[in-house]
Amino acid sequence: MESDILNIDVTVILDGWHGDTSRMFFVGERIPVKARRLVDVTYEAMMRGIAVVRARHPHRRDRRLQFSVTPRAIAIPWCAIFAGHGVGRVFHDAPSILHYGHPDEGPALREGMFFTVEPMINAGRYEVKILSDGWTAVTKDRSLSAQFEHTIGVTATGYEIFTISPGGLHRPPYPVSVREETNATAPRPD
Repeated sequence: MESDILNIDVTVILDGWHGDTSRMFFVGERIPVKARRLVDVTYEAMMRGIAVVRARHPHRRDRRLQFSVTPRAIAIPWCAIFAGHGVGRVFHDAPSILHYGHPDEGPALREGMFFTVEPMINAGRYEVKILSDGWTAVTKDRSLSAQFEHTIGVTATGYEIFTISPGGLHRPPYPVSVREETNATAPRPD
């Protein structure tokens, strides 16, 4: 796994309410330029998708969320089988938030809606398979893949990101490596 990228997806349930987020991590010291670029493009795609979130105006056509971000000068297919989803008392709920298509084709956005935005972009083909644990997704062609996820709420003036990192840890490289943190907290032999 040295010189690889890894996605960790975390779901929290508090008092019966769900939250969902994921981040990409660099594994090792020498991450290939292609992998770094894929992570950057995927993060930018998520943030561009979030940036268009607005509740509908009462005198205009419903504002809808469906976006297609063309990665900057990089030929990478969207993984179309995964989508953002509503969250609340149910983990995967309506609406389904597709990360491809045309604006104004997705669900109508209304103040108070709570859902994830989580584009996944593969460096190879778009096909993925789910491993025997029923959760882990990998690309069928063994190409690199990146995904970020935020849970957001639609407000009267736009959106609020509920899974933002208070420490500014939004995308790698993060200031503390896993190796340093593990060594600092590991019990020392007597």
